[in-house]
Formats: sequence, C-alpha cells, structure tokens
Amino acid sequence: MRTQTKEIQTSLTPQKAYEILVDGNSRFVNNLRFNRNLLQQVNETSEGQHPFAIVLSCIDSRTSAELIFDQGLGDIFSARLAGNVVNEDVLGSMEFACQVAGAKLVVVLGHTKCGAVKGACNHVTLGHLTGLLGKITPAMYDVESSAGTDLDPGEFEEAVTAANVTYQLRSILERSPILEHLYQEGKIGLAGGLYSVDSGEVTFLEQHFIK
Repeated sequence: MRTQTKEIQTSLTPQKAYEILVDGNSRFVNNLRFNRNLLQQVNETSEGQHPFAIVLSCIDSRTSAELIFDQGLGDIFSARLAGNVVNEDVLGSMEFACQVAGAKLVVVLGHTKCGAVKGACNHVTLGHLTGLLGKITPAMYDVESSAGTDLDPGEFEEAVTAANVTYQLRSILERSPILEHLYQEGKIGLAGGLYSVDSGEVTFLEQHFIK
C-alpha cells in the first residue's frame, strides 16, 4: 500500500476521496484491512504530509477514523471532539487541512449510542461539558419540530445523532467563508456519516460535491 504523496493528493477529486473512505470502511467491516508497513510510513512521511481528507469524529474510544476507514499514517487528518461538534478551533483546523495542506474532503462522522448526544438529550450540566453539549441542542430542536413526541427516548437520541451530523456539516459552510469558497469552486467536498458501534459500518447520510 503506497504512502500518500503530494502527487496522489493532487490527482484526487473530492468524489474520489469520498470513495476511498467508503472502500476503506468496507475493508474494515469485512476484516480485509490493508497490510501496511507503518514504520516505513513513518519514514516516508517524516518530511511532510499530504492527507486527502479531514474527518471530524467523536472522542468515543470506539470511533478512531483511521481504523474505521482503514487508512494509514499520513492519509487523513483526524479531529475529535465529544459529540463531533464544530467550534472555532475545529473550523481553523479544517481550513488548514483544506486550504493549506490540500485535503479534498471534509467529513463529519457521528456514531450510534453517543454519550454526548445522550447527555444533551437529558440536559446534563457539568462544568465545561455544559457548553459543549449546548452545541448539540439545535439538532434536538430539529428533531422535536419534525418528530414531535412520537419517538421513545432511544429513538429520539438516535434521531438527534443523525440530525447533529447534518447540523454540524451545514454549520461548517455557514461559518467558514474559506471552506465555503473552496466548496463552491469544487476543490473540496463534504460528507456526513453515521458509524455503527455494533457492526463497524459507516452509513453516509449525505454527500455534497460541485462538479
């Protein structure tokens, strides 16, 4: 398996970058991961990195993006915050990844049975966690306005998990003129997915590409 290079990165389209992640997750689910020489990749990336995507995922110990998508050293940027929420630091990291380092795809990855979503739905307050969970609240309102009281607590939390991916993905372009410009020029794409902690499978809820 080749280490990601500037030439490979430049040749990729946002759509192709997305397909690489889809294929990688398929290998992961089927236990067919590439046999990589990680020490060799350490050496080959020592002078620079050229990742093709940045993935925002939760800090949950079961949701390592590199493992889920079967990627090696130097392949993707990985940003992790409880509840896969977007803040200014995450936006700055994404702007660096795409504008400076040349990544072609921005992914927001939620997951089933998310403790942060459960905490938000239960209105948990705890130090700085209170503010973080507040960033999930808009997704709760979206679900409440569409589903009302027809969902049981478990169904409601799962619906909020999916809605939170959509909300965080939408807020990236709304809050970052740099990323919005790159997207409109077709230089980057965006995708939102949901990882199942039961099966290991990522279901992509939406993809956005301008050709």
